[in-house]
Amino acid sequence: MAEKMIVIDTSKCTACRGCQTACKQWNNLSAVVTENHGSYENPPDLSYSTYTRILFNEVEKDGGLSWFFGQDRCMHCSDAGCMKACPVPGAITRDSNGAVVINQDVCTGCKYCVFGCPFDIPRFDRGNAEGAGVDKAFKCTMCFDRQSMGMEPACTKTCPTGALSFTRSSGLPAVKAMARQKGLSVYDGGALNTHVVFLLEDKPSVYGLPDKPALPAATYLRSVLKPLGVVLFLAGVFAAIAHFVAIGPGETDEEGGDSDV
Repeated sequence: MAEKMIVIDTSKCTACRGCQTACKQWNNLSAVVTENHGSYENPPDLSYSTYTRILFNEVEKDGGLSWFFGQDRCMHCSDAGCMKACPVPGAITRDSNGAVVINQDVCTGCKYCVFGCPFDIPRFDRGNAEGAGVDKAFKCTMCFDRQSMGMEPACTKTCPTGALSFTRSSGLPAVKAMARQKGLSVYDGGALNTHVVFLLEDKPSVYGLPDKPALPAATYLRSVLKPLGVVLFLAGVFAAIAHFVAIGPGETDEEGGDSDV
């Protein structure tokens, strides 16, 4: 199955938050009780029950104020820091469409994925109303379940302005060509090669995105230490076996001490 991507054209976004609502509806996520503290952003942050969130960025430009609407959501990186950091096999997987998914049934709540994400996306919760367990990590799933049934993600399906679209990742060159014609820049995570691509009217930081996203150094260190730990463990096992074969088990002498002779 060909890999897919979500394309977000920020020039078409009106911040209607239809994508937020559709995400909650499809995933059966509860509403968040909030208070207004001077921002249109609601809910105030991602959580176990909020997988995508519209960002209202008010910027002073050309003598006035301009809105730049962004999205806080998982980018589904090809080089995913959360997957590299996770120590539990099967807790974070990637499907054939490119969706990076956390399996709460396997997740141990170590929070390594939280610290390994260059976009600060996974959220850790000790308990939740949806009954997905305590001490787990949560994030957008790119609606991998909908895709398995031949449907597109709920957010792209519901977008009324066409700001969100769903297409094959192989179509990225055509998307870049179209963006150049419209005077937009393409944000695809650089070396991380994300499956969520933004078309921006201004620099990434204006939309709450890192200008040059990169995996934390600790993520690279862990990706090296994990296989190294396995190698050292196996080396210890083989060394013990070799010692047993070459020398044999220790024998107890008449005085109760151990002896190898």
